[in-house]
Amino acid sequence: MQKQEPSVRKFELIWRFLKGSKLYFVLSMLTAALTAFADMLSPQIIRAAVDNAIGGQEPTFGPAVMRLVNAAGGFAYLGRHLWIMALAILAVALVKVLSQYGFLICNTRASETLVKTMRDTLYTHIEHLPFSWHMKNHTGDIIQRCTSDIDTTRNFVAGQMTQLFRILILVALSMTFMLSMNVPLTLIVLLPMPVIVWYSFHFHTKIGSGFKECDESEGRLSAMAQENLTGVRVVRAFGRERYERDRFEKHNAEYTGLWVRLSKVMARFWSVSDVLSGLQMLLVLVFGVVFCLRGSMTSGEYIAFVSYNSMLMWPIRQLGRMISDMSKAGVAIDRIGYIMNSETERDREGAVEADVSGDIAFEHVSFAYDGCPQMLHDINFTMKAGTTLGILGGTGSGKSTLMLLLDRLYDLPEGCGRITIGGVDIADIKREHLRRNIGIVLQEPFLFSRTLKENLSITNADMTLSDIREAARAACLDETIQGFTKGYETFVGERGVTLSGGQKQRAAIARMLTQQTPIMIFDDSLSAVDAETDAKIRSALEKRFGSASIILISHRITTLSKCDQILVLDRGRIVEMGSPEQLRTSGGLYQRIYEIQSLSSEEVEG
Repeated sequence: MQKQEPSVRKFELIWRFLKGSKLYFVLSMLTAALTAFADMLSPQIIRAAVDNAIGGQEPTFGPAVMRLVNAAGGFAYLGRHLWIMALAILAVALVKVLSQYGFLICNTRASETLVKTMRDTLYTHIEHLPFSWHMKNHTGDIIQRCTSDIDTTRNFVAGQMTQLFRILILVALSMTFMLSMNVPLTLIVLLPMPVIVWYSFHFHTKIGSGFKECDESEGRLSAMAQENLTGVRVVRAFGRERYERDRFEKHNAEYTGLWVRLSKVMARFWSVSDVLSGLQMLLVLVFGVVFCLRGSMTSGEYIAFVSYNSMLMWPIRQLGRMISDMSKAGVAIDRIGYIMNSETERDREGAVEADVSGDIAFEHVSFAYDGCPQMLHDINFTMKAGTTLGILGGTGSGKSTLMLLLDRLYDLPEGCGRITIGGVDIADIKREHLRRNIGIVLQEPFLFSRTLKENLSITNADMTLSDIREAARAACLDETIQGFTKGYETFVGERGVTLSGGQKQRAAIARMLTQQTPIMIFDDSLSAVDAETDAKIRSALEKRFGSASIILISHRITTLSKCDQILVLDRGRIVEMGSPEQLRTSGGLYQRIYEIQSLSSEEVEG
C-alpha cells in the first residue's frame, strides 16, 4: 500500500484540478467512443458488399443486422444497387466527422478549463505559503512549475487520458469482430502485444528519470535567467556580461545535453515500436493471404481484417505513447504537488481580531532561522502605545528579524517566548487582521510594473487621488512626482528600476502611509534619502500620526534622535535600552556610534 500512495496522491491532485471541467471530459470521452464505433462499422459494410452483395455468399450477420438488410431489399437487391451501401458508408463517415468535431470542441474546452483551474489554484496556494517557504525556493523554478509543468500535465490529461476510452472501445470491438472472422489470424495479431506492453513499461522508468532531470534543469535555467534579467543593472554596472553569459551558456549546454540524451532514449523506444508494428502488419498480410487461398477466409473478411488490424495498430502504439507521456506527466505532477503539499499559513483555532493599538511587548523571545545559528537571544522589552521606538545595531544583529516576527512573516516556535499587543499573544490574532493593522516598509522597497498611482493605492484600489497625494506629501514625494511629465500616471519599470533609490524608498513609505495603521514599521527605509528629507519625513510623521506606534530601524543616529525609546542590539541581544539623552552619555555602543557619526558630520561640514 505504501508504494501506491504517491500514485493515489497524484490521482487525487488531478481530480481536484478537474473541478469545472469533468463534464466536458466526460462528453469528450463519449464522442471519442462514438468515433471509435463509427470506425468499426465501415469495414463491416465493405465486407458485406464484397462477400454478400457482390459475391452472393450466405450472410453470417446477426438478426438485428439482417432485419436492417431485409428492410433495404436484401443483399441481392443491394448488389444491384451498390450506391445504397456507398451511401451507408458516407452516413457512417458523417457520424464520425460530427463526433470528431464534438470531441475537439469538448476536449479543448475541458483542457483550457483544467489549465485555468490549475493556474488559479496554484497561484492562490502560493500566495498563502509562509514567507520562509518563499525564501527557500527560487522564483524562476516556481514559475517553471506553474507554466511548463502545468502544460505537460494538461497535454497528458487532455491528449492521452481522454483517448483511453476510445482505445478501449477500439480494442474491444476490433478483437470481437476479428475473432468472429478468423481465430488463428487474431492470435497472430495478439502475438507482439505482450512484447510491446513489456518494453513500454521498461522504457517508462528511463523516460521518467530523464524527463525529471530535464525539468529540474529547466527550472534552474529559468531561475538563472529571471535573476539576471532582474539584476541586469548590477551585471552591467560591474561589467559582468561575459561572466554571466558564459555561466548561462554552460548551464544551457547542460540542459540541451539532457534533452539530447532523452531524445536518444525516445528514438530507441519508437524505433522498436515501429519494427514490431511493421512485423505484425506483415504477418497479418501474409497469413491472411494464405487463409484466403485455403478457403478458410473470404475476400471480404480479409479486407475487413486488414482494416481492423490497421486500426488496432494505432491504439497499441498510442499505449506506448501514453506510457511515455505518463512518465513526463508523473514528474510534472510531482513538481506541482510539491507546491500544493506545502503547508499554507493557518490561524490558530479561535483566533480573534483583537485591538492592536495597545502596548507591544516582547517576552523572552529567542529565534533561529531553519538550519542557522540562533539569531535572537532572550529579547525582552515593552513599547508603550503611541510612542516611537528606535532600534539600532550592526548588520546581522537581528533588527529586521524582530519586525518579521511582529508581523508574523515568521512564527515563533513553541517555547521561544511570545509577543503580545495589548496583552494579546499575536499567535492568537488572525494573520490578515494583524497585517492589515501593521504598516511595514522593508529594507528593500519593491514596486510593481504599474503606474505610481497604482503602486501607492495598492492597499485600497478605491482611494482618491487627493488621499494618495496626502500620503505622498507626508513621504516628501508629491513634489517629485509633480515634476514628472505624466505625474502620478508615470509608469514604473520592473521593481521600480526607473526611480532612484531614495524615490523608491519614499514611494514605499507613501504606500504604507495610505493604510493609516496603528502600528508603523520603518525598517532602515530612510537610508537612501538625504538628511534634510529624512528630517522632513520624520516631522510629517510626528504631526500626522502622533497617536500611532512607530518603530524606526536605522543606522543613522539623527533618524532616531526624537524617539521615545531606543534599543541597541548586538549579536541578537539587547545591550542598551533607554532614551536618546540617556544613551548619549551611557558610555556604551550607542555613545560610540553617536560620536563617530557626529565626528564624520563635522568633518564633512569642515
